[in-house]
Amino acid sequence: MDDEPLSAEESLNLIAQQNRRTRRELGGGPGRMLAAWAAAWLVGWGFTYVTTLPGVDVPTWAGGIVVPVLFVAAMAYTTYTSIRTGRGIRGPSRTVAAMYGYGWALGSLGLMVVDVRITAFGVLAPGQVSLVWTGTWLLYTGVMYLAGGMVWQDKLMYGLGAWMIVSAALGVLVGYPANFLVLTVCGGGGFLLASLVYFAREKR
Repeated sequence: MDDEPLSAEESLNLIAQQNRRTRRELGGGPGRMLAAWAAAWLVGWGFTYVTTLPGVDVPTWAGGIVVPVLFVAAMAYTTYTSIRTGRGIRGPSRTVAAMYGYGWALGSLGLMVVDVRITAFGVLAPGQVSLVWTGTWLLYTGVMYLAGGMVWQDKLMYGLGAWMIVSAALGVLVGYPANFLVLTVCGGGGFLLASLVYFAREKR
């Protein structure tokens, strides 16, 4: 009969479908945010790598402008989307999400201070400075996604974090300027692949 109560499994599936529909309507969801970061990494770090190639008449410092601009844009979109999709959510879920977001901000600020201080000593060559900055930030990104995967029991997010940590080690091992290629292909490609998987999940 139509008025029979839903089973526990049917209820969970219905809730999941409603959540996915709400995210699509609000323009949110991990897929869109990861797509924004994929674009920032692919374009920004790809451009930076191209400036280091022989015969390319583009100053290497141009990457130092393009990357921050793209990252700020991705960060602004992520913040806007998070706030929009978080409206109406109450209780522990909202608290956890807020704490995770503050963790990103606090950790980023602390890491920036550390890297700026190390660079200020002036004992590292430009290529070594590049490895320090890109390696530590990629490592930090991986650790935060690992944490997010554990908090929300999201295997894809956890896998993305593990991939970023491996990519951080690879980037340092290959050295400068190939580290920018690792950031483009492994970092940006990882974000892109994860976003496509999330998009596929939302359509189910």
